[in-house]
Amino acid sequence: MRTELEWLKHLIRCHDKEKVDLQLLDSYYEGEQPLSYLAPELQAEMDERIRQVVVNWPQLVADSIEERLDVEGFRFPGEAEADEELWRIWQANRLDAKSHQGHLDALVMRRSYVITGSREGDEGTPLITVESALDVHAEYDPQTGGVAAAVKHWCEEYADGSKIDHATLYLPDSTSWWTKDKTGTWSEDVDDAGESRRDAHNLGEVPVVPLANRARLKKPGGVSELQAVISLSDAACKIATDMMVSAEYHATPRRVAFGFGEEDFQDEQGRRISAFSRIIGRVWATERRRGPGDDGGADVVQFPEAQLKNFHDTLNQLARLVASMAGLPPHFLGYATENPASADAIRSSESRLVKRAERKQREWGEAWEQVMRLALRIRDGEWDPRVLSLETIWRDASTPTIAQKADAAVKLHTAKIVPLRQTREDMGYTQAQIKRMEEQDEAAAQSAMRRILDGDFAALEAGPKTLPEEVDEPAPEPARTA
Repeated sequence: MRTELEWLKHLIRCHDKEKVDLQLLDSYYEGEQPLSYLAPELQAEMDERIRQVVVNWPQLVADSIEERLDVEGFRFPGEAEADEELWRIWQANRLDAKSHQGHLDALVMRRSYVITGSREGDEGTPLITVESALDVHAEYDPQTGGVAAAVKHWCEEYADGSKIDHATLYLPDSTSWWTKDKTGTWSEDVDDAGESRRDAHNLGEVPVVPLANRARLKKPGGVSELQAVISLSDAACKIATDMMVSAEYHATPRRVAFGFGEEDFQDEQGRRISAFSRIIGRVWATERRRGPGDDGGADVVQFPEAQLKNFHDTLNQLARLVASMAGLPPHFLGYATENPASADAIRSSESRLVKRAERKQREWGEAWEQVMRLALRIRDGEWDPRVLSLETIWRDASTPTIAQKADAAVKLHTAKIVPLRQTREDMGYTQAQIKRMEEQDEAAAQSAMRRILDGDFAALEAGPKTLPEEVDEPAPEPARTA
């Protein structure tokens, strides 16, 4: 059984070991990854004149999924409406924006974390923060699969250049704060009274919930969504960079002059100009060795320019591979045809992407439900049995047209398959909008009831207007022939 200090050092060691890989994944999303496949000799020859052309497909892959993940509320079992109190806690912690950041970091860096705790000065609103995997690390219990312990580690830098490491250790029954001094020794923080700063919450579980991307039985920490396309992106960056180098050397026609010496190239002041240059527009020249019968004449030859088509074809092939690996529609990667794709064809091409987003909703919906369970436990001081069946409400991950959604929703409601509230949810309205509509429906129903009680039956008894009956006219007589 580890002590708190042993847990702290162990978790920080594991985090430091993994942080290099996480930072590399983050650099791929930001388009700051190192250039791969380029020969060191060519890079040394080009010196500072070559820059990597970044084809940032990893960012496209992550953003395409994250844009379809929107939490709209939480619902208790047996209730049709989203719970207002849980949504108030969500809004108070600015999770509309923070949840998207957590989803994006999880897609890029395998996981992100959500930490729940008490808020100073407001016991009715628990504190919920979304943390990066660069700052937080958790270890899983092999028996239960839950989080056994977690640490948040950060460094604070002062104006004089000195640095102090801080850490927060999360255990099932307590949370403690630590600081490392200049000698490298960790010590627990103390308050003004000299007592240890700790929160003995006795939750029975760690208040840290991972948002793991594509978690597996042997990899509960998840896998980066960029893993499958990183090598293809490196190849595309190499090909695009080579294309620019080729454009520098071969896309513009070059001329070679025979029979000229370097002394023949001078400026207006008589200073010698280098004929052997790599810059576009210069002339490559060499001095001819005169032999018997050679009149010493000069020749100029022009090389044909390069078409660069081989680079274009390679990039297109790599783009097709990325689309197939990441489940992206072809038009996301810039493919266009002379005949624009129909709406049905576009939706069909997005089916794999939509299914991936729905898988994330199911996986991360459980994580957000656990976060809200912890929030209610911290607020109330006891576990609510109802929260075991809590449901996360997500926005529809697909992109049907408004007309199609309305047509399908009206048909289902008319056939009494779904109630009116579910129909409005299927249409994509938020919980706040639905509540406002229901209030307006209730007001209209009360107004109609008042008219009935007041005896105003005129509007109710008036039936639908009918068109006047058509008068049957005799058919015209056929024309007589002579």
